[in-house]
This record gives sequence, structure tokens and C-alpha cells, in this order.
Amino acid sequence: MSMALERGQRDERELLRALLEDQLHATQCVAAASDALSAAADAVAEALRAGGRLIYLGAGASGCLAMQDGAELPGTYGLAAASVAFATPGGEAFAAFSGSSGEDDEDDALRAIGALVVGRLDLVIAVSASGSTPFTLAGARAAKAAGARLVAIACRAGAPLLSESDVGVLLDTGPEAVEGSTRLAAGTAQKAALGIISTLACAKLGHVHRGLMVNLRPDNAKLRARACGIVRRLADVDEAAATAALENTDYDVKAAVVAAAGRLDVQGAKALVAACDGDLGRALERATGNERFQTRA
Repeated sequence: MSMALERGQRDERELLRALLEDQLHATQCVAAASDALSAAADAVAEALRAGGRLIYLGAGASGCLAMQDGAELPGTYGLAAASVAFATPGGEAFAAFSGSSGEDDEDDALRAIGALVVGRLDLVIAVSASGSTPFTLAGARAAKAAGARLVAIACRAGAPLLSESDVGVLLDTGPEAVEGSTRLAAGTAQKAALGIISTLACAKLGHVHRGLMVNLRPDNAKLRARACGIVRRLADVDEAAATAALENTDYDVKAAVVAAAGRLDVQGAKALVAACDGDLGRALERATGNERFQTRA
């Protein structure tokens, strides 16, 4: 456990060492929560597979981290924009400024959950370092009352938010190097936990294959180039063939890989991917008859 710097200490090297130790300790706390992280990812994948939404709930620094994680999912893993939502103080304006005044506004939380019309198909990830932030706790209770499942991430054992959850992720980071600054060790642990949960969930949905983002949305030059590289590697074709497959499938990466590897037309490739529930490994094996395409390693 990291130790807070003693009052009056001004040695910059000691501060640096304490901060580094805090960051390393934070990652160890995430590793200790691996079982809960896996269960949380299962819950997220189940909700998205059933047509529900992944809703991030949080305020302050925790809310900012939650929004950052969720905002990247449609582009990175091709999730429908409507399948990811946020409940934060001030709504969309919260992304530009993380003030702390909204952390105590329970009524705002109830309004946010009500505006989203949260229901039984939805999965809410509630994030709070203390696990007792009034906004987050009120929102979590309202979401549960509406029938949603709740994954809670907190950094204090026995936190109310964890006891309210279906899946509780305890990141026991302890005292901060700078007392009370939960954007440090607690922030690092929360950021890592959120990324692990969402990435593992998307992998369970078939959006990761051999460590590649096979369901990315290539809507700019950088991502189109990445998509081409993915098709080249997985289908074992040259750049020209990969580019042609992507253009023919309107940059549907999974379909492009199957079409290029199995020499299928667009309709055949898309139908095969759909028949395999988006599992690219299975689709490739069926398209080529070659088991080496099946492995996810």
C-alpha cells in the first residue's frame, strides 16, 4: 500500500517516487480483481448481445474516465452508437468540464436515468472511487429499480455502491500519495478496469480476433489503412486484394477478411459472418476449410 506524503515534505524526488509507486500499486489492485472483471465483462457482453445498452454512470474524475472508455467503443469495436449511453452530471456538457459540484446532486442522477428510459435489457457500469458519491449511488439505485443489471467499480471495501451491485469490482488502492486526489492511483485503477471490461466484452462478442480490432469502423484515413492491414494479415493476401475486398464490402472488415480468404462474393461473405454470429474465426474456417484460421491466439 502506498503511503501519503507527510505534511510539509517538499523533496521532488520523494514525491516522484511515491507517485510512481502509487501507479504500480494501482495496477496490482486491478490484477487482484481479475475474477470480478471477467464477470463484469460477461454481464456487458450478455446485455449487448440481447439488444440492451451499456450505460456508464459516474461523476467527477470517475465520470470522465467512464465517458472516455465508452466514447471509444463505437469506432474501435463497431458498436452501434445507440448501444452506448452516459449518465453524468450536466449530460454532454460534462465531457468538457469535470466540476465536482454535480457529485452531490441526487435529483440530477434520477433525471439522467429517467431520460435514458433505463430498462431490464440494459447494463449500467457505475464508477466511484469512494463508492459513496451521492450522484452515482442514487443513479445506480434508480437503474436497479428500473430492472437494469449493475456493475459497480469502487476503491473502498464495504462501499455502498458495491453492495448494491450485481457484480462488484473492488480496486483497493488505499491512501493516495497526494491525500484525497483520487485522479491518481484510484484513477489509474479505474481506467484500467474499465478498459479491460469493455475490451473483454467486445472480444466475447467476436469483435477481437488474434489481437486485432476486426469490427472497427474505418471512417478516416488512418483507420482505413489499419483495416487494410488487418485484412492482409488475416486473409493472407496482398494490399491490392485487401483494398478491393474492403471497398466491395463497404469497409466491413469481417466480411472483407472472409471474402478475401475464401474468395467469396460480398453477399456470401456477409451471410457467412452472420451465420457464425459474427465469430470471424468460425467464418474463416467454414470459408476456407482450414482450421488454422479458427485460432484466436
